[in-house]
Amino acid sequence: MITKSAKKAYRQNLKRREKNARQKQALKKVLKNYRKLISAKNKEAAKNELPKVYKILDKTAKTGVIKKNTASRLKSRLSALIK
Repeated sequence: MITKSAKKAYRQNLKRREKNARQKQALKKVLKNYRKLISAKNKEAAKNELPKVYKILDKTAKTGVIKKNTASRLKSRLSALIK
């Protein structure tokens, strides 16, 4: 027999897992698009895309999908690609 609280915890877990997966997928999509712009030597478009990348990195770090230092490291490396 499963308790009521265990059922609720399971439901919460499913919702959170789905939300985290969505955030991670959005992050991957933005990073891939940014790297594609860099490899195409389109620096102007990449500069315009960088704030979007930063925003998603900060949001995913804030909610715990990725760690704070991971976000910081990615931001540093991505900004270095433009130079």
